[in-house]
Parts: sequence; structure tokens; C-alpha cells
Amino acid sequence: MLQTPVALFIFNRPQATQRVFAEIARAKPRRLLIVADGPRTAEEAALCQTTRQIIQQVDWECELLTDLAEQNLGCKRRMLSGLNWVFAQCTEAIVLEDDCLPHPSFFGFCQELLERYRNEPRVFAISGNNFLPPAMQERMRESYYFSHSPLTWGWAAWRRTWQLFDFEIRRWPELRETDWLARRLAHPLFKPYWEKIFDETYRGETNAWDYQLTFAGWLQESLSIVPRVNLVSNIGFGTEATHTFDSHSHLANMPTAELRLPLKHPRRIERNRQADELTFRCNFLCQPHPPPLWRRILAKAARGARRALQPFARISSYQDK
Repeated sequence: MLQTPVALFIFNRPQATQRVFAEIARAKPRRLLIVADGPRTAEEAALCQTTRQIIQQVDWECELLTDLAEQNLGCKRRMLSGLNWVFAQCTEAIVLEDDCLPHPSFFGFCQELLERYRNEPRVFAISGNNFLPPAMQERMRESYYFSHSPLTWGWAAWRRTWQLFDFEIRRWPELRETDWLARRLAHPLFKPYWEKIFDETYRGETNAWDYQLTFAGWLQESLSIVPRVNLVSNIGFGTEATHTFDSHSHLANMPTAELRLPLKHPRRIERNRQADELTFRCNFLCQPHPPPLWRRILAKAARGARRALQPFARISSYQDK
């Protein structure tokens, strides 16, 4: 039985929710928190109700807590209010959305590392995703590495992490005029990408909530944990999604793999900048239809991409042995 609380965010996708719930049921958490958004239309109400009925399948010893919105709040507001509620109830939690399908080993991975780094402020969050090419994953000796970015398609964190969250990223205009952003990026070509994201987030032009989490982590100069293999698959790509519309994306339905215990821990808490750069290149340069602004950036980056990626072919760990 899993001792760490699990928070599941649901909306109007009963089929995906059923698959994710089945994996949670296998882990049997002692505390399960359900956060649900409300319907946008009368027609959608039936789907939302069917999705909520899935939680009635809890058949193990479990404290079940629910935060069910009567009206639609939208992705950003529902995630914000829901995570406020989750971390008011729990000092630490594993967080899944209805389209984030975890491998069974994801839960034990999170539980062990939540305990190990509970009182380590340099560690900000624990991710379930690894977007590195499989060949690179196989060369890594440790069970995980440290990244500057919290990947949130299945993640875990502590209340102390969420207390650093600033929904309005109020310090961005001040920091934008300094080298603060450039110092956190593995390559100068990535700076326009993140400037655009933080500009739009600050102006309230995006429906996302996770950019604010990234901003909070960077503001604290903290690190997030990335597993050696991918532990969570996003099964929600498609027309019904809020952000991930392209069902042909290389990030859709990525395979997961078992991360065997006992975990092999890195000797030091330090960022693997090579893995960060390669992750960004693989999931940015490889986009089949990037936005127009980025086509110009990508054209410049692509000219030197092969040469820049050569050092990563030899990556085996986040540190020299």
C-alpha cells in the first residue's frame, strides 16, 4: 500500500480517467484526493458526471477527499485552486492529471525520493517524464538526474514547493532586463523561446499554470529530479485536449519503462546541463510544425545541431566518473 497521498485531476474524459485510475488503484494509496472541474455546457455535464463516478470504484482502505467544482473554472484556475487545496491537506503529494498514465514503478520512485529530499531545499520537484532518446537513457548509470525544469506530466512535490508558486510571476519584468534568464539556459538560442513564454504568462495570455512553476523553481535556483527512463505517458493528445492537440506529436503516448528498485542515487545534487540541452533540442527542434517565430530560430539552430549534439552521444551520467 502506498503511503504517499495521490492527487488526481479530472474533467470530462472518462476513458482516459479510467485508465489512470486503474494504475492508482494498483498502487492503493492510503489517501486519494480528487480535483474535478465543472462542465462548460449542459451537454458536457453528462461526461463530467460519468468521469466523477469512476472514483466510486475505490475498493481498498483509503481516505478519499474530493474537491468538485460545480461550474467550469478552466485549466489554469482549476489547477491553481486544486493544488492550493491539495497542499493545504498534505505536506507532500504525487500529482496526476486524467491524461497522465503512470508506470507502476512511478509511485515507488516518487515516494522514496519525497522522503529522501524532504528537507533539501535545493530539490524542487520530482518528475515522472524523461524525454531523452532511449539510447541516451540506457547509458545513464544512476536512477535519475537533476534538471533545471520541473516536468509535470505526472510529478510529485512538497508543500514547501507549492508555497514558492507565484501565479502572476511578478518579478519577471525586473528580471527580464538582466542576464537572469540566459544564465539558466543551456544554450543562448533557447532564450527567445522562454522570453516569449514568460512575457505571455505575465500578461495573462496563456491558459497554462506550469510555466509559473518553472519560473518559481528557477527563481530559487533549485533543481528537479528526472528519472532515467520515462515513467508517465501522456495519453491525452487530440482534439479534446486543452493544450496538446496534435495526436501525431512525438510526445503523444510515449512508452514507459520500469525503473527498478533499489534506486541508485547520484553522488551530488547538481544540474545535468547536457541532458537539459538535449531534452530541449529533441522536443523543440523535432517539432514538425513549430510556430513561425521559432522557425527562424530553429533554422539557425539546425545549421549547427549535428555538431552541437555530438558530445551528447557519449553521455552516460550527469557527472564524470
